[in-house]
Amino acid sequence: MLKKIILNNCQKKINRLKPKVNISLSIEIPTPSLKEIFSLAHIVGKVNSLEKDVEDKPGDFFKEKTLEFKRMIEGKTRGLSLDECERVREGVFDEILPFYFAMVREAAKRTVKMRHFDAQILGAIVLHKNKISEMATGEGKTLVATLAASLNALSGLGVHIVTVNDYLAKRDREWMGPIYEYLGLSCGVIWQDMDKNERKAAYGCDIAYGTNNEFGFDYLRDNMVGSLEDMSQREHFYAIVDEVDSILIDEARTPLIISGPAESFVEKYYFADKAVRQFKTKFIIQSFDGKDGITTVKNIDGSEVKITPEELEKDYDAIVEEKTHNAYLTLKGERKCEKLLGVGDISQETPDKFSSPWVHYFTQSLRAHYLFKAEKDYIVKEAKVVIVDDFTGRLMPGRRWSDGLHQAVEAKEGLKIQEESQTLATITLQNYFRMYKKMAGMTGTAYTEANEFKHIYKLDTVVIPTNRQLIRIKHPDRIYKTKKGKFAAVIGEVEELYKVKRPVLVGTTSIQDSEELSFLLSKKGISHNILNAKYHEKEAHIIAQAGRLAQITIATNMAGRGTDIILGGNIDYFIKDILRKNNILSDDVNYQQEYDKLYSKHRDRFDEEHNKVVELGGLCIIGTQRHEARRIDNQLRGRSGRQGDPGASRFYVSLEDDLMRLFGSERIYFLMEKFGFPEDQPIEHALINRSLEIAQKRVEAHNFEIRKQLLQYDDVMNKQREVIYRQRREILQKESIREDIFSMIDDVISKDVPLYFEEEKNLLGFTHWLNSKFNLEVSHQDLVDLNLEEAIDFVKKRVREIYQKREQDTDKENLRYMEKSLSLWVLDSRWKEHLLIIDSLKEGIHLRSYAQTDPLVEYQKESYFAFEEMISSIKEGIVEFIFKTKISLPNEAASVFVERPKSFVHSQYSPLQKDRAPLEEKKKTTTALKLSGKKIGRNDPCHCGSAKKYKKCCGK
Repeated sequence: MLKKIILNNCQKKINRLKPKVNISLSIEIPTPSLKEIFSLAHIVGKVNSLEKDVEDKPGDFFKEKTLEFKRMIEGKTRGLSLDECERVREGVFDEILPFYFAMVREAAKRTVKMRHFDAQILGAIVLHKNKISEMATGEGKTLVATLAASLNALSGLGVHIVTVNDYLAKRDREWMGPIYEYLGLSCGVIWQDMDKNERKAAYGCDIAYGTNNEFGFDYLRDNMVGSLEDMSQREHFYAIVDEVDSILIDEARTPLIISGPAESFVEKYYFADKAVRQFKTKFIIQSFDGKDGITTVKNIDGSEVKITPEELEKDYDAIVEEKTHNAYLTLKGERKCEKLLGVGDISQETPDKFSSPWVHYFTQSLRAHYLFKAEKDYIVKEAKVVIVDDFTGRLMPGRRWSDGLHQAVEAKEGLKIQEESQTLATITLQNYFRMYKKMAGMTGTAYTEANEFKHIYKLDTVVIPTNRQLIRIKHPDRIYKTKKGKFAAVIGEVEELYKVKRPVLVGTTSIQDSEELSFLLSKKGISHNILNAKYHEKEAHIIAQAGRLAQITIATNMAGRGTDIILGGNIDYFIKDILRKNNILSDDVNYQQEYDKLYSKHRDRFDEEHNKVVELGGLCIIGTQRHEARRIDNQLRGRSGRQGDPGASRFYVSLEDDLMRLFGSERIYFLMEKFGFPEDQPIEHALINRSLEIAQKRVEAHNFEIRKQLLQYDDVMNKQREVIYRQRREILQKESIREDIFSMIDDVISKDVPLYFEEEKNLLGFTHWLNSKFNLEVSHQDLVDLNLEEAIDFVKKRVREIYQKREQDTDKENLRYMEKSLSLWVLDSRWKEHLLIIDSLKEGIHLRSYAQTDPLVEYQKESYFAFEEMISSIKEGIVEFIFKTKISLPNEAASVFVERPKSFVHSQYSPLQKDRAPLEEKKKTTTALKLSGKKIGRNDPCHCGSAKKYKKCCGK
């Protein structure tokens, strides 16, 4: 009741605005969004009032005005501090926003023949205010981004528009590019296979389109180069993230990793695969340990068995739990493996000193066989394992699972195993996007995750009203006892709709399900299109025509498809297909003439078909399984009912579906059995719908905790990464690092000399150290009477003399180049070794919980010690190489940066991996890494970064 009063009051006040603002509020909009919309509606009115002022302006006016605004911002911010500069710049943006938005609207009308609706203007204002605009499918998010992007591009600092794949990045750049160019703004696109010079030029544009992975990998690549000229990116100023929930939530559970070849143990994976096939393995959903020592095992068929751990260990070689995605060997299994290998203890024995314990290979092979399914989690294409994205159903060529899992799957499929890799650089998407000074997002489904956006990214979510009233019908779910019964009902429903020629979109969660439904439809003689990761090249053209009469389309996970379904068909795609077949391309002078001719010829037919589909009730959405996240279901529903069109949606669910099976289908199954429900008879009740949504909310909350924990761990690495990358950039930017070299020499001397002047002088060791470290030959007589302080001063003085002599004997320019090149090489080498140490630390850190310690605190401590050791090692290494290396030419020094093979990895986790954080993904029997480092004093600053004293923080 209160919400209705608020809504009515807001709507009345918006209706009274002059000039008129066409924004219609609905009861579905959350109250915080209603208040935000009301506070911004008057700005939309100002934009509308200026529309007439720019309509009659000549084309040159737009470019001149853009240049004028750019110069004004540059002039007002020149010489200011960073904080003051940001404040002044935002003030100018707010001042010119109404006029510049009116300019962009007019530019869009003249170039792409599209006018921004008032709701789109509102959405763009929200984007400019660094918030997320939730806009329904078909509301024109691509066009909305042009307003906020153009305004912020006036800063001259660059705007990044982030999309989910290369196809959309290229399409949106080509589609919206004319608007920016008309305004005098440059626009580029970044994609996977472009060369270095093209990439740098694209980043130099005012606005750059690209994917989240490309932006993230380019940041990592920029921090691996040998010169400033090889860097691509500018500073991170403003990012607009399209499909923000997909990028910042779905893909945020795993980091971006650049890796290189590591030691290979290919034959071990084949051996483990062969052994696992002989195991007697118990595959269960999950197990619970009771207080009485009895374990309750939930079997795959849903039944529960009480058993002692001893019986479980005695009867089976291995246990695999589906819900936790875990696999482990029993004692019996370990003994069997030891017998096969002829070793003593597989938890400690390794193939050689560089490899993981043998148990790692067996557990990864078990996971490959039982938890990762062909046609669902991956497909085999051209003799390679290609991962299928859990959330979008797309193929991800080039992506690999980490920690040997990919190699285990390759062995399972009998393929050639590719080499394992070592991490060279890594960052999570959360920490990459948090580097931007300003960030905003767009999606059709963000509000269910509003808490996470606020907590992790400091982004508020505003639900934007639709341009026209939404009239889509949302039918309650139908629940069946078995998957077979559910699919039979889906086929029956599709058959009835096909008879009346109503278009249908059937959404599935796996390639296997889509192909099974396709087979059943073919048996019925129903023609249809199938849209899944195997055929993604033509998916945009298939989905563009999915709203035509009698069109039946099966699609695997509709998230991120990026193409609207227009009732009656998409005439634009239809005409472009004809022109492409006739080899008439967009840059051809005859293109527009031919396009207009075909448009006039076919327009009436498409309009007529549109009206017929509307009469039939619009596009019908059929979901064949509830996803773990409500917003993925909402994305599927959102494919119908665009721009005020009619539509309907219904989900068909079975008790054998993953969500139902893993999260509480037992009671419903018991009731259906008790009352004798046949498998083809559904239950349809609002109470069951609510139960499903409650299960989804629990899963969402749990996944949020997983991502939050991942961020807590990565924040430790992020601080270290920032230090290393800052030092690296300083080396690249400085003309000379001579004084830095001397500072490192002094640090090394001050640290190492005391080791030889403790209770008794070790002059023999000291002279050997001086010779090996600095090529400094000193007699015992020179040192025998010196105390510690005198020895330090003596060595510093002599070493500087040696270096200054070297400067006189060597070309200074070449020496300066050598200093920088070797410093970068040592820093990169030590950082790579540090990443390997941190990877090993993560693998075993969860075991600390058994010792009643917090794994996160332990991780913070030990990673801090490792980082301190790395910094010391960098100084030692640079000093040692500087005195031992003689390089006469710059190109010889540059040889340390010869390009070596790298791979770019953004792994995906199973959506049903519920009971562990990602850090526990690598859970295996391993010897925990021991790190030595200087002891923290009780009054020293705490290593965790809290700014508290150690005794008041982690040292309590």
